[in-house]
Amino acid sequence: MMALYHRGIDVSFADANALRRAQITLQRWGEAECGDSNEYASYSVERDETTGIPYRCVYRHDSNGVKRYRIADRERGALKRVQDICKRYGLHYFHQTDPRGCSLYIEREPLPDSNYTRGIACSVN
Repeated sequence: MMALYHRGIDVSFADANALRRAQITLQRWGEAECGDSNEYASYSVERDETTGIPYRCVYRHDSNGVKRYRIADRERGALKRVQDICKRYGLHYFHQTDPRGCSLYIEREPLPDSNYTRGIACSVN
């Protein structure tokens, strides 16, 4: 039984669900990179420019310093799962990093930066 059949793309239920879950992870990661704040501090996820390791950064409003806490790289894990699924089906994907829309699109052909929305959005809203 196929869970996703659209424009000739057949993906099993398990893989379609894995793509949806990866999209949710990527969207939340993008939101965390944009940051958030409350009356005490601002928070964001930032990568070390040298090592690429992600950190949760806390900028307290009552000081000039930043506290960095190393975190799991959920973005890299989600993209690895997407890459494995797409390879199995002969598909291409596009990771759109702006969290205001769907973060993951798939298609038979490579998706260009200028027209990635022609792909199938891996989101349920």
